[in-house]
Amino acid sequence: MNKDHDYLAAIQDYYAEHKILPSYAGIADMLGFKSKNAVTALVARLKLQGYLESAPDRRLKPGKRFFERILAESAVQAGFPSTATGDRHDTLTIDEYLVERPSQTVLITVKGDSMIDAGIVPDDVVIVEKRQVANIGDIVVAIVDNEFTLKTLGREKSEFVLLPANKAYPVIRPKGKLEIFGVVIGQFRKYK
Repeated sequence: MNKDHDYLAAIQDYYAEHKILPSYAGIADMLGFKSKNAVTALVARLKLQGYLESAPDRRLKPGKRFFERILAESAVQAGFPSTATGDRHDTLTIDEYLVERPSQTVLITVKGDSMIDAGIVPDDVVIVEKRQVANIGDIVVAIVDNEFTLKTLGREKSEFVLLPANKAYPVIRPKGKLEIFGVVIGQFRKYK
């Protein structure tokens, strides 16, 4: 059973490359199993742990825990170095961590640099929960004059404004209607 983690990792890598899980015979070939019973036992253990499930057509599909990733024991210092410790075995599923309402959540790629001082740079992907109400200080996707923009919601006197996070850009003071499309609840980027 100690090797189940390694077997699961191989299956996850296969899924990442092919976007489908291997068949039972494919798992046997990939992992070097000689018997169908060994594959059946492995799959049963991974199902019990929530990593795999059976689709209605009896093929395998990712289970609820399939996309969990190991969470390191301690945070990494962005300032002075700290003593390194081993990984703990807690896990985190990114989607569950960031997305509370999947039906109301969209991913939007950022273009432009008006939010760079807030740490949002071009080609970042922001996770936006669609809702029409936001609080002052929320980073929002707003619709101004039929155009989308990403800014921080602010207020001047009794009027809502959109604040950039780059001094090269002006505050947007809508003359017409300001609509909130959604609130940014997270972001990510992939380094090349």
